[in-house]
Amino acid sequence: MNVIVTGANRGIGLELVRQLIARGDRVEAACRQPGEARDLQATGARLHAVDVADGASVAAFAHALAERPIDLVINNAGVFGGMRQRMQDFDFDAATHAFEINALGALRVSQAFLPHLRRGTGKKIAYLSSVLGAVGQTNAPDHLVYRMSKAALNMIARSIAFELHDDRILSIAVHPGWVRTDMGGPNAPTTASEAARSILGQIDAATFADSGELVDTKGAHLVW
Repeated sequence: MNVIVTGANRGIGLELVRQLIARGDRVEAACRQPGEARDLQATGARLHAVDVADGASVAAFAHALAERPIDLVINNAGVFGGMRQRMQDFDFDAATHAFEINALGALRVSQAFLPHLRRGTGKKIAYLSSVLGAVGQTNAPDHLVYRMSKAALNMIARSIAFELHDDRILSIAVHPGWVRTDMGGPNAPTTASEAARSILGQIDAATFADSGELVDTKGAHLVW
């Protein structure tokens, strides 16, 4: 299987690449500075310097793969959005940057690789999202930037599911839970390796009954 993973240099993205390579998939791994990503270099994936917030960078990535079929795109690249995330102390510049990466970046990548997905056999797009973007489950005022950007990402995943239905391309958002990464912090209960294993399990098992849904690592459809 030919797979694209964005944000592949650390955390969940790096573990996704490792596990995909280990099971025999061919991985195109994207991050902003692959030359500095020593752990990623050791995986055996093909590396690409990509900034998902830059349309020209994403277009160059797609051009580099030419006519290659792609079976799965995993939109993993994401940022937290800074420390000022309440209405009374809000960092608009950080919020704009977060939207460019967390939401619009995923849309750019999905759009750029649509021709490649049409040539593939797996035909799946996965978005690493969060239950923090679930409007119906929001019960606290914290993490406003992150919540908004992930809510937008959930809508992208759902809307694309309808748009690409006739192409038989599945679109799914996955909530990995609270994961022990640079973003999640050291107290999170789930390791990046465990999260990656569960995420890939859900992506592999996903059918068109799941397309457009936000699912957790047990496959439950989350109300968002």
